[in-house]
Amino acid sequence: MAYVKGTDREQVILFPDAIDDYIEEDNMARFIDAFADSLDMASLGFKYSVTKETGRPPYDPKDMLKLYIYGYLNKVRSSRRLEKETRRNVELMWLLKKLTPDFKTIADFRANNTGAIRSVFKEFTFMCKRLDLFGAELVAIDGSKFRASNAKKRNFTKKKLQRSIKEIEGKIDDYLGDLDENDKQEATSPRPTAKELKEKIDALKTRKGNYEGLLKEMEDEDKSEISLTDPDCRSMMNNQRVEPCYNIQTTVDSKHKLILDFEATNEAADQHQLSKMATRAKEILGADQLEVTADKGYYGAEEIKTTIDAEITLFIPKPQAKGTKDGCFPKDKFIYDKNNDVYICPAKCELVFIKNTKDRGKKMRLYQGNSCLSCTLKEKCTKALRRTATRWEHEEVLEIMQERVLSNQDKLRVRQWLSEHPFGTLKRGFDQGFMLLRGLKKVNTEASLSFLAYNIKRAVNIVGIKGLIAAVT
Repeated sequence: MAYVKGTDREQVILFPDAIDDYIEEDNMARFIDAFADSLDMASLGFKYSVTKETGRPPYDPKDMLKLYIYGYLNKVRSSRRLEKETRRNVELMWLLKKLTPDFKTIADFRANNTGAIRSVFKEFTFMCKRLDLFGAELVAIDGSKFRASNAKKRNFTKKKLQRSIKEIEGKIDDYLGDLDENDKQEATSPRPTAKELKEKIDALKTRKGNYEGLLKEMEDEDKSEISLTDPDCRSMMNNQRVEPCYNIQTTVDSKHKLILDFEATNEAADQHQLSKMATRAKEILGADQLEVTADKGYYGAEEIKTTIDAEITLFIPKPQAKGTKDGCFPKDKFIYDKNNDVYICPAKCELVFIKNTKDRGKKMRLYQGNSCLSCTLKEKCTKALRRTATRWEHEEVLEIMQERVLSNQDKLRVRQWLSEHPFGTLKRGFDQGFMLLRGLKKVNTEASLSFLAYNIKRAVNIVGIKGLIAAVT
């Protein structure tokens, strides 16, 4: 039985006459081409969107944008790899009309158009809105750590620098001791020469000086840590280990799991991101009312109050209360009686209002027990003479939200598959769990391209290539 045979390489025509014949009607490249061509590059702020009459002609920013969108959709992000793809990838040959920009030109486009590239993500979001792909009823906010382009050994805290300086000093002392021993050892002994030891000592002294300079810089500028390659990244827990990262926030709409908005930050905690992300989501969707769910990492009293004041309904579980420092009853064991303005303790005694006070800038009301001395549960309640409790002036807002959460547990379950799905797809499916660019501004640019690629792929699965092309032409 004969094998399936290919075409003779020496025949005159091996490929179809037109490269367009290689690109199917439902090929992703056709939508990328139509989408980029539909954009007003000048209004978005792209460099070289308006050409000059003199000088060397630049590449059309639309062509460069097509290259990057295609690359991020196909796990090709580096400028050098993109350059190679333009010379061997038939889809890119069709998309760029056989243009082959060098890697420096490709990299400069991404670096010089940070704000404009983010605007492209917004343009696609508005297109999805026109296609009614957002439900505009419930969104989930979450953050995930993405590894920064900064080696762990080039990230320092004060303790790490002090420990390294101490280790270097110990090594220098050892080498100095070896120099003394060299005079007593026989010439045939296999030990480093005096010249080699001095070179090692000089290198250690130089490194020690560098570390001391970094330590002084941190103390002068009141920094908790410093990164040498990417100064904006910070140490964060990522995949059960601490490494230089960025915490990227996303807002995901519940209808089709499309990413509505995002923001890269170098704050490890999510607590201060809630009101900003929630109010921006409401503004983008143009909704009068919006429900927002997030995990307990976003539970912050003032952030919650600000968000609710913007007419946003929140579903955020309250973190589990911890006992006091001395192991006594936590505050959630006390029930607030609104009618009488008192707290009821586990022994059914009252804590009455004493005075107004402040805690970290928040106005608080202080309550104190009036029968603690004779209480049978006093040892479990307080080591002081009387048990006290504080109440924030807007505590009722938190209590109402907690009641809403307890009666809507399904909203918390929705959050898990809604907000974590895009991160998992991006990190595993797109292989983009780490950043190539450095600096918060450029990291936001790279995130724009990553999330744009995710949204395009989702929209294609929902509407189809032809439907998306029709929406932009």
